[in-house]
Amino acid sequence: MFSCVKPYEEQNYSALKRACRRRKVLFEDPNFPATDDSLYYKGTPGPGVRWKRPKDICQDPRLFVDGISSHDLHQGQVGNCWKPDVTSVCPHHVSPLQVIPDWKEQEWDPEKPDAYAGIFHFHFWRFGEWVDVVIDDRLPTVNNQLIYCHSNSPNEFWCALVEKAYAKLAGCYQALDGGNTADALVDFTGGVSEPIDLTEGDFANDEAKRNALFERMLKVHSRGGLISASIKAVTAADMEVRLACGLVKGHAYAITDVRKVRLGHGLLAFFKSEKLDMIRLRNPWGEREWNGPWSDTSEEWRKVSKSEREKMGVTVQDDGEFWMTFQDVCQYFTDIIKCRLLNTSYLSIHKTWEEARLRGAWTRHEDPWQNRSGGCINHKDTFFQNPQYIFDVKKAEDEVLISIQQRPKQSTRRDGKGENLAIGFDIYKVEENRQYRMHSLQHRAASSIYINSRSVFLRTDQRAGRYVIIPTTFEPGHTGEFLLRVFTDVPSNCRELCLDEPPRSCWSSLCGYPQLVTQVHVLGAAGLKDSPTGANSYVIIKCEGHKVHSAMQKGTSTPEYDVKGIFYRKKPGQPITVQIWNHRVLKDEFLGQVQLKADPDDLQALHTLHLRDRDSRQPSDLPGTIAVRILSSATLTAV
Repeated sequence: MFSCVKPYEEQNYSALKRACRRRKVLFEDPNFPATDDSLYYKGTPGPGVRWKRPKDICQDPRLFVDGISSHDLHQGQVGNCWKPDVTSVCPHHVSPLQVIPDWKEQEWDPEKPDAYAGIFHFHFWRFGEWVDVVIDDRLPTVNNQLIYCHSNSPNEFWCALVEKAYAKLAGCYQALDGGNTADALVDFTGGVSEPIDLTEGDFANDEAKRNALFERMLKVHSRGGLISASIKAVTAADMEVRLACGLVKGHAYAITDVRKVRLGHGLLAFFKSEKLDMIRLRNPWGEREWNGPWSDTSEEWRKVSKSEREKMGVTVQDDGEFWMTFQDVCQYFTDIIKCRLLNTSYLSIHKTWEEARLRGAWTRHEDPWQNRSGGCINHKDTFFQNPQYIFDVKKAEDEVLISIQQRPKQSTRRDGKGENLAIGFDIYKVEENRQYRMHSLQHRAASSIYINSRSVFLRTDQRAGRYVIIPTTFEPGHTGEFLLRVFTDVPSNCRELCLDEPPRSCWSSLCGYPQLVTQVHVLGAAGLKDSPTGANSYVIIKCEGHKVHSAMQKGTSTPEYDVKGIFYRKKPGQPITVQIWNHRVLKDEFLGQVQLKADPDDLQALHTLHLRDRDSRQPSDLPGTIAVRILSSATLTAV
């Protein structure tokens, strides 16, 4: 997994550690010094902040004490509650080796005190690659107490050191305050985060949507994904307000279990087979729990057998971990974040995804043909002046996951807070043979939200065909780098569209250059030659040696093909042929064809034409009609 880890800021952990041991000194990180600049990007720290090494805070410091547990953590004095959320979920699903490499080598060894060099390193996913972040062990304290994330055990330091490394990535500790849980989950796992607004989706009242969401969460959890839930704090006064039900606003609760709980006792429970959708959550504070139905001491637990309760690990301690029905989760929480750990290994028994990962940029240029910062669809004059990416859905229907991430910005005292651009993307269903950039609107198959978040995610189900993704900033003229990740069940051949029209070459004068561009959209047919079970028909669009095939429409004499082709025509006088065939076991049967002049001067776009046979001299009518929409232009960038 980490075969290609890149040293962050070109700091090589092994070389630095060897140099410190050779010189018999403890490492001091020049890139993240023990100064106020590493604490705050604005303002000044409170009095009494002292940077101390673990050996000066306690005796016998350790990375881990009795293993790694979600109950190890306390948030500390800064409100970066995303952090305990990530590190409390990780022990359940993510090996410490994913973030803490060679942890045994990094652990304190009391028998070899001279081997300790005060240097640690950790792995994070950053803009499409794993980076190795090196830090020294100096930690900020007040009155000899760690002021940020720390362990229940006073001599356990893994979480404080991981947090320091993450603060270094962010620019300073203050940059973690109120951080984005979705981004943190991606940084710790390399997965893809999907935020879900429970209020906007009305999941509390829509049972069908709620059940579908629970099944997806069950799948994500069973495959090692990370999930969190939170109650949105609308104002600063709302932050950390405890509600009457015991839940706290503005906190990211780790979802540590998702299961269908069997109700009843003994054999009756098996025969009755009544199950309840349940979620186990953990408060990042490690205390203060939900006090409603199915809380630790509630009467509802009498409905569950002792063996089932033991299987669920139900306790009556105020340890911050508790159970809720999924309906109550949807009613009381406002947001859920699912972080999928997407499996692209062919050796896995679980779902294997095919990933396309491409880097791009929004760049500004005075020439509209070279400008790539056109803004969102609200800016119709410049919208197509954005990067464009094409991909194929090759199954009859496939689940597609798309994530766009802008390059993370650091928050430093010199540059101030790193602000994200408002970004998003649209997906368009295009012609089956498109090879060049879009210049006019087509059917919008899906679109993401636009938000000033580091990452934007969309899960969508799409039919077979070719699609174009247009990632944009909300406003035109904004520049920045981005990473596009597309996950499909089979390879999507995702790639950037760079050319606006067919390129000219030295052969163009001999072989000719296109004079017209024509888009043919075959909508459907009616009255086809039938059979007892209906025709299994498909369409072929032919133009100057090029062909576009539709998917087969089974068992109907009134098929809806909805297939498009685009053709750059060197011989405008040669008609375009659209044929309909019926699939047979031994040999496909010809059902008829039409020929289209596709003249740019033809103002009628939609045509309903009778099918003819293939006799070039005296073609006769065959049963059925076909509906075709045609768009032709002498301007090759019109479509």
